[in-house]
Amino acid sequence: MQTRHGMAVLVALVAVIGLWGTGAALLASGPGTAQPAKPFYAAPGGEPIAPLPASLALDARKVALGKRLFSDKRLSRDNSIACSSCHDLAKAGVDGLQRSAGIGGQIGGRNAPTVFNAVFNFRQFWDGRAATLEEQIDGPVHDPKEMASSWREVIAKLRADDDYVSGFRAVYGSLDAPHIKNAIAEFERSLITPGARFDRYLAGTRDALAPEELKGYELFKSYGCAACHQGVNVGGNLYERLGVMRLFFKGAPASAATNLGREAVTGKAEDRYVFKVPSLRNVALTAPYFHDGSVATLEEAVQTMGRYQLGIEIPQDDIKLIVKFLHTLTGEYAGAPQ
Repeated sequence: MQTRHGMAVLVALVAVIGLWGTGAALLASGPGTAQPAKPFYAAPGGEPIAPLPASLALDARKVALGKRLFSDKRLSRDNSIACSSCHDLAKAGVDGLQRSAGIGGQIGGRNAPTVFNAVFNFRQFWDGRAATLEEQIDGPVHDPKEMASSWREVIAKLRADDDYVSGFRAVYGSLDAPHIKNAIAEFERSLITPGARFDRYLAGTRDALAPEELKGYELFKSYGCAACHQGVNVGGNLYERLGVMRLFFKGAPASAATNLGREAVTGKAEDRYVFKVPSLRNVALTAPYFHDGSVATLEEAVQTMGRYQLGIEIPQDDIKLIVKFLHTLTGEYAGAPQ
């Protein structure tokens, strides 16, 4: 078993080395570099995962405006859809659906990722097409299957609201699209979930994990899962091909935009099936899984990753232990700063 573990780690590391340079380059020179670099939180004791910070320095006035906008359905053309429609804070920042419903009940192409801890992602969206949280907001507002609106329409509605006008004038000086996006993004930056038992373990509270959970973490590392799911967000900081060891999309239309991944953004064939590695923070609460929401349970997700990313069949007993570890990544949202 140790030999198979070693091979799994080697495969995962080779895959990461091949794609990490792309991610690093995007961080250094990609669009959106006017935004300050995200703070780096060092992992203690050489561990691959770093604990979340307890809080971030944010402008409470901007957060308050963004919080209101996040739940405002006037961002959609027919006033039926808000950001919170697909990213329900009471449901771990997701909607629990395979694919979300937008304006007129239209079904989107991908599973809605959690908005919690999105501030720690190096890019936004499954295909990484947005460099910042502000840039990400343009997507759903204009998408004909989501909000199907425009900033011209949104601004006209919000300027008819005296509270918004006075609030934006006091904080930003004016109510316009860049300020609306910044306010929403500032609220989203407040959506962090510290306090996970695993973070307490990393901080030195060794009895924060039960023996089976700790064994699951050791398996998570020895199988090579931590090669891609590491850092403060346990993922979200590099791209990876879905189907490293065998074709994941066998039988699926090769031209389906939902499956093309980065190729739909870059136009490069080598980016086909390459996606941003998702964060595993609060993953026990965010089913269904993968970009298309095709996997219903964590057990199935771990099994699938072993099969397609590592080229091995992980024994069921090991899968159960890894899942126990993944449950320790659930944190707590304390609420937006006042």
